[in-house]
Amino acid sequence: MDDEHRQRVGLARRLGRGLDATRRVVVNAVFYAVVVVAVVAVVSGGKPRVPASSALVIAPRGTIVEQLEGNALDRLQAELLGVGSAETLLKDMVDALDMAREDRRIKAVVLDLSELESAGMTKLEDLKAALGRVRGAGKPVIATADRFNQYGYYLAAHADEVWLNPQGMVLIEGFSRYARFYREGLDRLGVEWHIFRVGEYKSAVEPYLRSNMSPEAKEANLAYLTDLWSSYLEDVAAARRITPEKLQDYVDNFPAHMQAAHGDAAGAALAAGLVDRVEPRDVLRARLVELVGEDAKKHSFNQIAMADYLRAKGGDRFGKKAKGDLVAVVVAKGGISDGSRPPGQIGGDSTAALIRQARHTKEVKAIVLRVDSPGGSGFASEVIRRELEVARADGKVVVASMGSVAASGGYWISMAADEVWASPNTITGSIGIFAMFPNVARAMGKHLGIYVDGVGTTRMAGALRLDRPLDPEVGRTVQALIDNGYRDFLRVVSKARSMTPEEVDKVARGRVWSGARAHQLGLVDHLGSLDDAIKAAAARAGLGEKYAVRYIEKELKFKERLMRDLLSRATAMAGAEVASSRAASPLLALARVMARDEAELQALAARHGVLAYAFVPVE
Repeated sequence: MDDEHRQRVGLARRLGRGLDATRRVVVNAVFYAVVVVAVVAVVSGGKPRVPASSALVIAPRGTIVEQLEGNALDRLQAELLGVGSAETLLKDMVDALDMAREDRRIKAVVLDLSELESAGMTKLEDLKAALGRVRGAGKPVIATADRFNQYGYYLAAHADEVWLNPQGMVLIEGFSRYARFYREGLDRLGVEWHIFRVGEYKSAVEPYLRSNMSPEAKEANLAYLTDLWSSYLEDVAAARRITPEKLQDYVDNFPAHMQAAHGDAAGAALAAGLVDRVEPRDVLRARLVELVGEDAKKHSFNQIAMADYLRAKGGDRFGKKAKGDLVAVVVAKGGISDGSRPPGQIGGDSTAALIRQARHTKEVKAIVLRVDSPGGSGFASEVIRRELEVARADGKVVVASMGSVAASGGYWISMAADEVWASPNTITGSIGIFAMFPNVARAMGKHLGIYVDGVGTTRMAGALRLDRPLDPEVGRTVQALIDNGYRDFLRVVSKARSMTPEEVDKVARGRVWSGARAHQLGLVDHLGSLDDAIKAAAARAGLGEKYAVRYIEKELKFKERLMRDLLSRATAMAGAEVASSRAASPLLALARVMARDEAELQALAARHGVLAYAFVPVE
């Protein structure tokens, strides 16, 4: 029986390995087949054609971002295989809307918001402004979704017509900040996290210290969340011509609205004045055919997807070939780490290199640092800040423009600027610093019966091993380093903001602020968008109206350029038809954001130990 059992097990394993190998072959075959098709389309297809009368279809997927994350090959594979979290570039959306505003062939804009998962308030505000420019040119904007989450609905509210599928709903939850707390579980396991910090509001480490959120963290979080929510209510209510109180009632009393509508979520949204039409897709298509004409071959309305439209229009959108006086834009998006990092992340060396490139470009008269970051490595933050300081010393104007988040290390790198701009809804501040590392000595002994012992030539030899108890003297030394790092942070901010260290400390200690409140406290100079910051940089540099904008990015190799073009083409091929059947889950989006932030924090701690980081959602 034993021999028979082993034979069966062996057969099952071989069969499993064979199936796995077959799966990989099939997946790779599909992937490369699609790549070949996309290559042929890119190489032989030329630029897409814009119909004489058509609608521009903008269907953002995943998260709207300032900069796409990763290299083009990784994004292409993720897009084609449907893995990972999708991203849509904010600049693509804004540029497409501005081009459509002046394009006689584009008669209407369609926003398909079914697959938009999340977006920072500052990005929504930028898109609101772009949509306003399109509508101001007399071109209707039609918004549709199988289901609107609160991010998609913000954009939809600023359309001329809001269409909702009869099986859909408008789900607005409000803004929140919840976290998982591990202290009790870690105690049960015998795992210790050694935490060193300055500032009672530096809440990024609280999940490892407590079993609930501290009163200080609740106070700070509720304050900035309330500011953001007030802006959301006012903007959406004004766009829909209802009162903020009515919108608040829809959110707070959603169960009652659902009961009044007998469980018809779409009907509840219509009754509340949040949508204009509750109709199936064929009725929407008929409406769009009425607006822009019919594509008889596709039995739909004349349309062009955003990616195809941008390719069709062409042009130097990022200013690579711009001549004359330049304002350079360097995007600092994502967590801050030492060394070089790919796009969508901030590396101390790689971001500093981009700033240095701008500094050594003779035509560049001003640099705008666009920050969208919760922070990270304190060392890398200082490397970037110092590079900007050198650029100023070389005569370049430096302006910082804060996006959705510019907190902790994201605030630090902004402190070499001549001017600091933020949106009223930027999440900023969190001036503080911490270090953390685990100790599993007790857990190993308690659960596994494993102990560590040995000798060393000095007191410090092996003192920071995670499987040995931490020497209290070493702990006090680490805390002294953190205290000194906080004093450095105060010094940097006080010099940049013309405040005393004591004045900075009163609004620091790790506390997060909204951009509007930060402006009142003197932590930023002006409230406005990236465009406002660019104009201010040009004015400060004395450029008048005759200047161009160039985005400073790492030069792409031929293979990377090809992958970028393939991704653009594949995205357009996949998303040309409006009213896709796929709908994004806001709950899944929230879970992804929380998991990403948690993983990023722990990875940062493992790499750096000393951090200037704010545990707040970037998007």
